[in-house]
Amino acid sequence: MSARTPLPVHLHWRSVLLVFVGGAIGTTARYLLSAAVPTVGGVPLVTLVINVTGAFVLGWLLEALALRGPDAGHRRDLRLFAGTGILGGYTTYSSFAVDTDGLFAANEPTAGIGYALATIVIGALASVAGIAAAAAIARRKGARR
Repeated sequence: MSARTPLPVHLHWRSVLLVFVGGAIGTTARYLLSAAVPTVGGVPLVTLVINVTGAFVLGWLLEALALRGPDAGHRRDLRLFAGTGILGGYTTYSSFAVDTDGLFAANEPTAGIGYALATIVIGALASVAGIAAAAAIARRKGARR
C-alpha cells in the first residue's frame, strides 16, 4: 500500500479503539440489565427490551448523523463509538438466538416462535420509528430556523 492510499476506517487504531471502548460500555450495560431483570414466565423479556430499544436508538442515531452530513470526522467517530460500539455491545442477537433455542428446548415452541417473531418484527418497527423520530426532529429544527 503506498503512502498516499488512505487506510480503510477499520484499520485505523483510533477507530478500533472507539468501537472497543463503546462495546465495553454497551456490553456492561446489557449484562447489568440482564442480571437485574428476571425472566417472565420463562421468557427472557429483558433481551427483547434490550434489542428493541437498541434498534430504536440505532435507527435514530444513524438517521440523525446522516442528516447532518457525510460520514466523516466527528460524525464518523460518534457512529463508531455509539452505534457500532455501545449499541453493538448493548444489543444481543446471539442471546436472542440462545433464548429462543432455550424456549424450544424447554418444550415451549409457541413461546419460542412468538418470542422470535416479536423480537424481529418489533425490532424492525423500532428501527423505523427511530429513523422517523430523527427525521421529524430535523424537520422541526429546520422549520424553527
